[in-house]
Order: sequence, then C-alpha cells, then structure tokens
Amino acid sequence: MMNFPQQPGPIGVFDSGYGGLTVLHGIRQLLPQYDYMYLGDNARAPYGSRSFEVVYQFTRQAVLKLFSMGCHLVILGCNTASAKALRTIQQRDLPMLDPSRRVLGIIRPTAETIGNL
Repeated sequence: MMNFPQQPGPIGVFDSGYGGLTVLHGIRQLLPQYDYMYLGDNARAPYGSRSFEVVYQFTRQAVLKLFSMGCHLVILGCNTASAKALRTIQQRDLPMLDPSRRVLGIIRPTAETIGNL
C-alpha cells in the first residue's frame, strides 16, 4: 500500500487536455466550499485513438500524482479515460492503493442527466 497524506485534501480533476476545465468549472459552481487541483495531460493528448493499456497507464499515473498531492477524490473529466480506465482503476488499483480514496468518471452521470431531461 502506498503512503499518501491522511488529511482530506482538494478534489482532483484530470483530463487529457483542456476539456476537463469545463467539468471543473461546473463542479466548482455546485461545490464552492472545496479546494481543487486540475491536471491536464496536454503533452500526450489526445487519448481517443490510444489502446486500453496506454490510456489505463496514463490515467493511473495521473490519479497517483493527484493522490500524492493530497487528493482523496479524483474525477476523470476525460471521456476516454472514463470509458477505458475508470473501472480497472476502481476495481484493481484502489483496493491495493487506498480503499478510502475514490476515482469517479463523467460518462455515467452525464448519461443519467441527459436521460432525465
């Protein structure tokens, strides 16, 4: 198990580029009482055409970086990372890294919101 800071810290938001800034803006509007950290992987964007394994590795690296910076919750603002890497990180990595931390995606909440319109 990795050692990360134990104090709840900021909410981390990750995207492979700049699109997640829109996600961050929306979250900040709803939850202004929290601090946030944004990590954009512009150097390796776009993720869309990359394999599952590559997207998983890149996303895992970003999640670990945000965890190491004190985030206990990381939101994947990237559709590709949410689709390809989220479930594996949640099911395989989090139990070994720190079961008290959370990684969430944006696809399911977006689909549920659209379905309720």
